[in-house]
Amino acid sequence: MDIVELLKAALFGVVEGITEWLPISSTGHMILLDEFVTLNVSENFWNMFLVVIQLGAILAVCVLFIRDLLPFGFGKNAEERRSTWNLWGKIVLGCIPAAAIGIPLDDFMEEHLYNAWVVAAALVVYGIAFIVIESWRARRLASSVASGKALPGARPAGAHFAAPAPMAATESATGGDFGSISTLDELSWKTALGIGCFQVLSLIPGTSRSGSTIIGGLLLGCTRSVAAKFTFFLAIPVMFGASFLKLVKFFFKGGVFGTSELAILGVGCTVAFVVSLVAIKWLMGFVRRHDFKPFGVYRIVLGIAVLAYFILV
Repeated sequence: MDIVELLKAALFGVVEGITEWLPISSTGHMILLDEFVTLNVSENFWNMFLVVIQLGAILAVCVLFIRDLLPFGFGKNAEERRSTWNLWGKIVLGCIPAAAIGIPLDDFMEEHLYNAWVVAAALVVYGIAFIVIESWRARRLASSVASGKALPGARPAGAHFAAPAPMAATESATGGDFGSISTLDELSWKTALGIGCFQVLSLIPGTSRSGSTIIGGLLLGCTRSVAAKFTFFLAIPVMFGASFLKLVKFFFKGGVFGTSELAILGVGCTVAFVVSLVAIKWLMGFVRRHDFKPFGVYRIVLGIAVLAYFILV
């Protein structure tokens, strides 16, 4: 067993664990990293690894939010259990658009879109989108501050994401996380489906699944915290479904797991799980105090750098 290949797998796990949850495109970063650090595996295994490594990341969501996701236990009463089942219904509904389009087009996208050029373009375009949307939200908040009106769901920076109480628009609100949907219980079925439609955009590598759904949530009235949390939950069926599909295709194309392949996949998933625990906690704290503009700037800079690299090389 080659220790160098395991170290490479661990590096991919670190990148996956960080970028899966930040709105900067995990698949895009994995494709870009592959340009410089290449696993010594077959193309069939690599295409499967690129997706299945996400299972480690999604297990971190299940661990961190187990109370929100399990309808039973944790002393939940009948109303809380019903609320949890409703949440799962909205999660499933939000996954339907991406599944309906992504499954039949999977092979086409893998063949034509999984390259550095598409990734770079998507990084720039959606980086600009983040900056534009957050600037629009800031103008709304500033306008309300000036008029003395209250914004629905506005809360001071640092407030807990579950706190639903509105806040009067004052100067202290300028860094707040606001929106008409400030808790998951307030998220309607229609809004969940709308966010799911935005998730379709993430089928283009470089877009970012979390980025597209967070943008959708913000445009549809969610606070940044609710948009981020619902994005985490949407990932559960999406990633399990995508991983299952890739594994089926891997074996259908004659792929087999040797000791080396199992070790590479195991290391990648394990590292992605551990890093994701840290990344998710950090992001939930970040969005309660800051907007998404820094991620937009990062995406634009990285996209331009990638384009310059491949033009000059």
